[in-house]
Amino acid sequence: MGTALVYHEDMTAPRLLWDDPECEIECPERLTAALDRLRQCGLEQRCLRLSAREASEAELGLVHSLEYVALVRGTQVLGKQELQALSGQYDAVYFHPSTFHCARLAAGAALQLVDAVLLGAARNGLALVRPPGHHSQRAAANGFCVFNNVAIAAEHAKQKHGLHRILIVDWDVHHGQGIQYVFEDDPSVLYFSWHRYEHGHFWPFLRESNADAVGMGNADYMAAFLHLLLPLAFEGQMQATPECFGHLTQLLQVLAGGRVCAVLEGGYHLESLAQSVCMTVQALLGDPAPPLPGPLRPCQSALESIQSVRAAQAPHWASLQQQDVAPALSPSARSLEGRPLPVQPGGPACEAAAAVLSSLLDQRCLHPTPPVRTAVALTAPDATLVLPPDVLRQEKSAPREEAEAWARPHASLAQDEALTALAKLLYLLDGILDGQVSSGIAAIPASATVAILDVAIRRGLSRGAQRLFCVALGQLDRPLDLPHDGRTLWLSIGGKEAAVPSMFHVSTPLPGMSGGFLSCILGLVLPLAYGFQPDLVLVALGPAHGLQGPHAALLAAVLRGPAGGRILALVEEESTPELARVLARVLHGEAPPSLGPFSGAAPEDVRALRDLRRQLEPQWKMLQGAGEAG
Repeated sequence: MGTALVYHEDMTAPRLLWDDPECEIECPERLTAALDRLRQCGLEQRCLRLSAREASEAELGLVHSLEYVALVRGTQVLGKQELQALSGQYDAVYFHPSTFHCARLAAGAALQLVDAVLLGAARNGLALVRPPGHHSQRAAANGFCVFNNVAIAAEHAKQKHGLHRILIVDWDVHHGQGIQYVFEDDPSVLYFSWHRYEHGHFWPFLRESNADAVGMGNADYMAAFLHLLLPLAFEGQMQATPECFGHLTQLLQVLAGGRVCAVLEGGYHLESLAQSVCMTVQALLGDPAPPLPGPLRPCQSALESIQSVRAAQAPHWASLQQQDVAPALSPSARSLEGRPLPVQPGGPACEAAAAVLSSLLDQRCLHPTPPVRTAVALTAPDATLVLPPDVLRQEKSAPREEAEAWARPHASLAQDEALTALAKLLYLLDGILDGQVSSGIAAIPASATVAILDVAIRRGLSRGAQRLFCVALGQLDRPLDLPHDGRTLWLSIGGKEAAVPSMFHVSTPLPGMSGGFLSCILGLVLPLAYGFQPDLVLVALGPAHGLQGPHAALLAAVLRGPAGGRILALVEEESTPELARVLARVLHGEAPPSLGPFSGAAPEDVRALRDLRRQLEPQWKMLQGAGEAG
């Protein structure tokens, strides 16, 4: 299965026939510019091309009244003056003799995409359509929108395919009130929109657009996703700058087995629209998203909006009830139980380290897409390990004398087996750092895990990694002589207690339930990762790491974004076949397996995460959207 691209050239036919500055931006070039850029980037050729069909009038009737469908049908025979007069009855709308045909194609393209994904013909896809649809209502065109393409597709998915939970994510500068009106009383559809509201002073000037508006910067989008959308989406088990669109699309693919159907709505700056479409398609194809320009700091209005939505939704969602309900802009000095919190990392040393991090983020460099997406380095051949066809089985190793030089300070690396594993890891790590491989998995002996991880960190830093994020699971301690200089962020998951020895050293117990693990990933790991913006991530599954395959896969999948896909996973040989298989699939761009039914976090895990966030928020701004108890 691949990525579907649904399109029809007839959708470029409608155009404005009279002068109207408000409507002239909805033009045919919106589609041609996007399609041309997809072709220039070689992305269209990698997709499964589907020619859009017209939606039937019965399918349009899933959302729209028969009278309204008949009215739009009648525009095919109207003259210019009649079309202009009819258009004037609606807000920001123009009709053209080809509008009915093209609006049916737009709705039909969304239906085709849903069918292709749910029937297994495609893994995911994009419908490149116009006119857009999310403002249109049951009996009214609105905001360039004629038929509500996404709402029709969602109703179709429910009625034809029997889906019971559908998530609609609407990122647009304008509120898609048409979708909200269709599903506001339907518990089977979760509609998540964020847009400009400005207290009702931004189009469409509706009071109902309130309570889900956030700022429009990269950091604001990421904060809303991490602290609001993804917790709700995981609990509900939903089915179904341009760089930021790639990251958001990539994060959505951890839901619903990766069954993501993207449908073009707005976007009227042609260059930005074309780039955003390309980034979305790249993410759907499984390519790593390019790094976001940093540093990322959510703005005050975004945090206030996130707080408002969390407070309004908390009574309905267990995942929000277990978390905080107001943004922690001024961290409290005491925990909920009244105990003093541990000393917060700060002072001149911490401020200097934060300044170094900010400087490093300003110097962030982009890496071209490597020729090999994922490689696996095993110490010995394993016939039971089944990998995706394009995953490289690495056989080469670094020169033995080079491995011996790196192994010399570590007694546990003196054995031949450990030295062999180290040589293979060094060769794989160099391939990632040199841009030949995007991500990799290395099997290592359990007795040498600590030493090999230490070598991997130092090798990465010596070979040009500016910021290295190490996620250590199990019984793995941070090397004592690793400097706190802002170049390495160490996160230990599996420690005995939550602790923050420094801004760049964080430890938390491994949550015992899936809900706690999700809260840890969304409320701590990802905000730290996007705040740090590493150019290399090391994930080490050490002794007693306690992770099942789906949990390890989710962790690896979400960490692809912050580092532009540059991840190296270290896996103990004893657990290699199953873990290597599932990790290889997600690092290659596939969706992680489900964690199973949603389960809440244990109270002790909630407390540990809350205390950690309060200590870290002053330095790590992406954590602020998680909130504070009211």
